[in-house]
Amino acid sequence: MKIGFIGLGNVGGKLANNLLNNKFDLTVLDKDTDVLNKFKARGANIATSIPHLVNQAEMIITCLPSPQACKDVLESEDGIINHIKEGQIWAEMSTTEEEQLKKHAKLIEAKNAIALEAPVSGGCHRAATGNISIFIGGKREGFEKALPVLSCLGRRILHTGDFGTASVLKVITNYLATVHLVALGEAWTIAAKSNLDLNKTFKGIAASSGNSFVHETESQVILNGSYNINFTMDLVEKDVGLFDGLAKKLGVDLEVSPLVLSIIKDAKEKFGSRAWSSMVVKRLEDKFNTSFRAAGYPEELVDFEEKEPGYEI
Repeated sequence: MKIGFIGLGNVGGKLANNLLNNKFDLTVLDKDTDVLNKFKARGANIATSIPHLVNQAEMIITCLPSPQACKDVLESEDGIINHIKEGQIWAEMSTTEEEQLKKHAKLIEAKNAIALEAPVSGGCHRAATGNISIFIGGKREGFEKALPVLSCLGRRILHTGDFGTASVLKVITNYLATVHLVALGEAWTIAAKSNLDLNKTFKGIAASSGNSFVHETESQVILNGSYNINFTMDLVEKDVGLFDGLAKKLGVDLEVSPLVLSIIKDAKEKFGSRAWSSMVVKRLEDKFNTSFRAAGYPEELVDFEEKEPGYEI
């Protein structure tokens, strides 16, 4: 299958790289010329425009940083919606706004094309190896048609139901991950102020009922001091904002999410929108004049698991 991929950022670039590793005929498009040149050197075709990419592809994948970027790529005069053809597949793999995605899906399907949402979960290090999880919303027939591609991009693949369901589920999981991260900042503060051995603390949390995926991954780069989780503060603010906005739309007056969102906003103001999201814990390091450093932890996460063929869960 010929694939067109738009958006080669921290996640998108790794996903697109997996398509090259699996010998797909790949055409890519991104604003970053240096990134495009690297893909060209690896054998990818470079599109000169969105219409050019759409004309080269049977399946078009977008992985974009914001709802506005999605709108621009889909709805502009030279966007995907105006140029997609009958039978082609469009799949959005970023975390974005549910109602906007539904609007795009209706416009895509009006052209007798297939619309899927396919947000990923599990960390950039797993996107790099193809071991990430993928949630798919959309019609079952479209899911099955796209599954051979999706099974190369990810390991655990869940068809969540109608279009829109995957985005809501992904927003929920990203929100939970952010809550865990913010709570870890407080946990590491108490551990450091109590003069605990932070190596033993890491192992103790990992072996306990307080463990989480976020602890097993992000705590490592926090203890290293790089904070490099390959996910930035503006993106985590977007994700928690989407969750908070969903709650407001549903008329649900939540207690924790507004506080978490305010903490993220404060961290973004202190460290900048392109700071690593795990630096939210540095607010407390700075506030209480402490440090969460320990020896033996990596500067950046690497997935050492063997790539397994993707499968539906």
